[in-house]
Amino acid sequence: MSKRQGPPKHQNRYAWKPNLGQKINETEPGGRFRPLSEITGVCQRCRDQIDWKRRYGKYKPIVEPAKCQKCNKRNVRQAYHNVCRDCSKDLGICAKCCTCVNELVGRDANEEESERKSLEEAVRGARERERRTLLRIVIEMQVECDFGSLL
Repeated sequence: MSKRQGPPKHQNRYAWKPNLGQKINETEPGGRFRPLSEITGVCQRCRDQIDWKRRYGKYKPIVEPAKCQKCNKRNVRQAYHNVCRDCSKDLGICAKCCTCVNELVGRDANEEESERKSLEEAVRGARERERRTLLRIVIEMQVECDFGSLL
């Protein structure tokens, strides 16, 4: 056992940043023009793990679709996932750790697309005044969501 007491001899003066001093190509995945996709279909624990990899420069985006462990088709399109979106949803399991979960993080891509299409149809069929009202409400909802995540 050591007899030394007190605070550590050296402490970090600033937080560690991955790729510090390296130029970032904005057209690569994770850059400004190609942001990383939203993490969906996983439990909260797995989402935190993938998020940690993204923050600390350990995340490697998937190059080509991987094989699903349940249906053996090449349908896995997100990095660090083992099961495709359909099998995960049907079986009610996390796409990364394959454990049974009551609640999955993130929205399904089909839900987002159907919601967007229904909104476009509503805007297309509306009068100018109603169209502007709908667009104003959508923008306010997006601002509230962004503001809520900052709190």
